[in-house]
Parts: sequence; C-alpha cells; structure tokens
Amino acid sequence: MSVARDSAPLAERMRPRSLDEIVGQAHLLAPGKPLRRALEGGKPYSMILWGPPGCGKTTLARLCAHLGEAEFLSMSAVLGGVAEVRAAVATARAHREQGKRTLLFVDEVHRFNKAQQDAFLPHVEDGTITLIGATTENPSFEVNSALLSRCRVHVLKSVADAPLIAALHRALDDVERGLGARGLKAEAAALERLAEVADGDVRRALTLLEIAADQIEDGGTLTLELLRSVVTESFRRFDKGGEAFYDQISALHKTLRSSNPDAALYWFCRMLDGGCDPKYLARRLTRFASEDIGNADPRALAMSLDAWQSYERLGSPEGEVALAQLVLYLAVAPKSNAAYAAYQSARTLVESGGSLGVPLELRNAPTRLMKGLGYGKGYQYDHESDQGIAFDQRGFPEELGEQTLYQPVARGLEIKIKEKLDWIRERRAEALGGKGGD
Repeated sequence: MSVARDSAPLAERMRPRSLDEIVGQAHLLAPGKPLRRALEGGKPYSMILWGPPGCGKTTLARLCAHLGEAEFLSMSAVLGGVAEVRAAVATARAHREQGKRTLLFVDEVHRFNKAQQDAFLPHVEDGTITLIGATTENPSFEVNSALLSRCRVHVLKSVADAPLIAALHRALDDVERGLGARGLKAEAAALERLAEVADGDVRRALTLLEIAADQIEDGGTLTLELLRSVVTESFRRFDKGGEAFYDQISALHKTLRSSNPDAALYWFCRMLDGGCDPKYLARRLTRFASEDIGNADPRALAMSLDAWQSYERLGSPEGEVALAQLVLYLAVAPKSNAAYAAYQSARTLVESGGSLGVPLELRNAPTRLMKGLGYGKGYQYDHESDQGIAFDQRGFPEELGEQTLYQPVARGLEIKIKEKLDWIRERRAEALGGKGGD
C-alpha cells in the first residue's frame, strides 16, 4: 500500500479539483450554465447550497474560492457561534487590507439561530466576505429571509447511479489519488450495488469502495459476492425532522388521494424503512380517512382506528401488516373531501359572523322564566312531522339565513347522501319561502 493511500480517506483524496470532476450537478455546472460562467470568470457570489449529504456542497464551495482566487475559511454551524463568526470576519478584514478576497463557507448554516445568521449580514453587504452556506434543509424554512435576500440559492441534487458509478471507476483507475496503483478490477454488478447502497451520496460510495478494496489483494477483483459480505444494508435517506421526512409523508398522502395503492404502499414502506414511528403513520392515515374519504366511505375511519389499535396490541413487525392493509384500503376507497371542506367553511363562517344568537325556537327552555321569554317557542319535533323532517324550521341564526356548507360528491356512499340532501334542501327552501336561503 502506498503512503498516499494511507494519508487520507479515499473520498477526500478523490475530492474534485475542477468543475468537470463534480458529478451529478450538470443542471448547475454544465458548460454555459450561469453559475459555471460566474465561477470561470472568477466572480463567485454569496450563495446557499441546498442538497442532500455527499452531493458536493463543500467541494463546490472550495472550487468557488479557488476559481475566485479568494482565501477559503470554513466553519461548522454545529460547533461555531457568534464568537467564531466575529473571528472569521476579523480574519477576512485582515485579508482585505492585504488586497485579498475571503470566501467563508458555513456548513449546516441552518443550525445557526437568527442572531448568529444576522451577524453575517453587514459583512456580506460591504463585501468583506463572500458567504457560502451549505444546508440539507429547505432554506425557505431554516434560513432568515434577510440572509436569503443577499444570497442566491442553488439546489444540488442527489447523484444518480450512473454518475456515481463513473466516480467509482475514476477512483479505481486514478493512480495518483485513487486505487489505480493497485490494479484492482470490479464487476459491473458490484459497482451497481455500491451505487444503490450509497443512495446518491458520492462520499459514501467512495468510503464503501475503500472498505471493500481493503479486503482484496492487489490485482484482485471486487465481486458482488465479496461486496455483500462488506455491505449488509442500504442507507436510504430519511431525516425524521427534515425535508426528506415531509417529502415522503406528502408522497404517501398524494398517492393515497390519487387511488394508487402500489405507490402508496411503497412510500409507506419507505418511511418504515427509514425509521418512522408506525404510530405517527397510523395517526396520519386516520386523518386521511376523514379528510380525503369522509362520508364517501365511512368505514374507512373505523378501519383506521382498528388498524391503529391492532398495531398497538401487536407491535412491530406484526402490527405493521395491519397498517399496510389500511394503506391499501384507503387507496382504493372512493374519495371525497366534502366533510373536510364543509368543516373549513363552517369555521370561516363562525369566525366572520360574530356571536350571533341561537334562534329562540332552538333554545333550551328548562325553566319557567326561559319559557316566558320565548325560549323553545315554535320548536317543531321532527319525529312528529310528515316524513320526519320539519322543513320550515330554521337551523341558522336569522342574520345568516340558511347556508349550504356540506356539498357531497358523486362518489361512493355520498352519491346517496347527495340525492337525499338535495331533496331535503329543495323542500326546506320551498317551506321557508325562499327567504334567507344561501
């Protein structure tokens, strides 16, 4: 083994030294792209690099400094604070007095609080520093608007399998920085498996390659069989509080809503695989049963509660089968958001209508005084009315008139509900003389 090979991890040795060596970010760095033109022109600017781990954020920041002939300062928002920011600014001022530019790279910039982020603002504005922040979280939520307004946001993508495999080949062939001096070969299936396990993370792919290569003699071949003994599991991205989490629960909801049981089950399993609490999924599925199915299939809510209870009694992994069954049922059930929409409309009406009084005929009259004041007077007991409904009895405060909030859709059980409700509303409008209707 060479000294160079032992001096630093393979992933660090293979860190791209030019824009062309960065893989998977052609949407930003292909020839002619605005960011590439700016960097090749030696004019880096303040930016936020948003993307998953191992996609090249730190490497791109270093190349920005190199191409802009700027001094590179780096700090981590996890370990640093306002004191470290001030020290970096003082260093940048010293560089400026020497006629040098300074690029300050802040890893995980979303971990800084508002005061810490605000500390950058005047120094970005006056050109003391060019700030590049890296984040795995959506900067719209995690970075102050004041700082965002002074930076361009560039989204870096998870690296696809093909460019990941190209990076692995480069590491195997590179004599100076990689494993080329060892004369190693690799089965195509082995590299494909490495790319799959790395899940879009170049650094992880190179790290796993180095671990596997340590098990092979010089001139040997990396086989799929050997790789299976080294890499025993995949590392799919799933941050329980981060962007991937909310993207995946969104995907689960939307595939359920579009009646795609296969895709819904996939996203359900992805979340379980990533460590999501099954009870959280049970809660979200129960909400879906009311919000997106409602009275089109009232059994969906009952089944949600049954599946939730089944999981709590059985635990994992047996109870997860009940939740999977629920996912499939919710996906194929008829959909209606009429109950949810009616609830939202009713809330809006209440918030805008003020404290309107209950109509006298609908009020409770348990005392003689209340009866004397007219409470309950004129109330019609529906069971004693023709067809069991007092059509001429108001339900809303007089100031509002009769309102239409619930509008069933022509799907599932709501087909029948709509037919009956349309008939009732027509009779009620006739009985009330069309007055006060909405």
